[in-house]
Amino acid sequence: MGKKAAKKAPQRSQSTLAVTGDIPVVGAREDCPCGSGRRYKACHGREASHAVQELVHRPFEGLAGEADWVALRELVPAATVPLTLAAGVADSANGEVPSVTLATVLPLAWPALRRQDGSILLGLQTQSSSGDLSRDLGDALELALAAEPGSPVPARRTVPGGRRLQDLLDPAAAFEPAVHTGFEFWLEDAETATGEVAASLERANASAIPTEKLAGLDSAYWCGTPDKNHLRWVMTVPEEQLLDALARLTAAEKSSLGPDTRLVGSFRAHGLTVPVWDLPVDMTAADCEKPAAEFAELLAATLADPAPLTADERRARANLVNRQVTLN
Repeated sequence: MGKKAAKKAPQRSQSTLAVTGDIPVVGAREDCPCGSGRRYKACHGREASHAVQELVHRPFEGLAGEADWVALRELVPAATVPLTLAAGVADSANGEVPSVTLATVLPLAWPALRRQDGSILLGLQTQSSSGDLSRDLGDALELALAAEPGSPVPARRTVPGGRRLQDLLDPAAAFEPAVHTGFEFWLEDAETATGEVAASLERANASAIPTEKLAGLDSAYWCGTPDKNHLRWVMTVPEEQLLDALARLTAAEKSSLGPDTRLVGSFRAHGLTVPVWDLPVDMTAADCEKPAAEFAELLAATLADPAPLTADERRARANLVNRQVTLN
């Protein structure tokens, strides 16, 4: 008998796959849908796996307000920021150049939403599929620009090689978050919300932790809980240098923000370090502003100290490191 005829691979060009962004779900040992005749794991599956493994530790680096991007991604329940597109980016928009607003989270966890009036809401607290959160957000933004008004952008696996936020946003535009007490910004008229969106809005508002941005300070956020309040401050100072300075201040008993406050540790998020203070339950965001500003000046002076750490400072540093948590 002659050799059994080889199974014919589906005829789909690699260029078509790249243009449409359609990534079918196939098994690793099945034929790759691009039409190469190779198994998926040895063709586009290898490319997709490599993209997932390449984790970008500072996805917002290079954007204006990097620390606030991190804060809105990890700390702040409800906030919005107007975004300015880079020149030429809106050429793909369906209709007139739309206004674009970053939102911490959108109803039903949509990555983005093209409103009926053509404006766009881009969700920040979404699932990352590529290992590069900036690329995932850029993909959602480009889909929203091409969407019909009144359409949400569904979640999908990010197309490899797509543009990042750094490619899509104007680097000279300011990044100025507005923190909200609830999620009414989802809708043009929240009072008319019905069905799933109304239910999602009600659940979101009920679960939101009261949060405020400290005036006059970059990326410092107060939040209130029933037992104690907290100040969480995202800092762009290199981690090792920042830990040294915090250790010096802790050893000198200068790391608090006043009576009954305490620097309890820090966590890492998207390549930045976030010191955290416990505050008494009656200490408001306004109460924090003056001592936090004074601490910022003290920290800046301490960061400039080139002397080696003393034994007490090394112990304080080790204690800070032991209590450090990495979010991503």
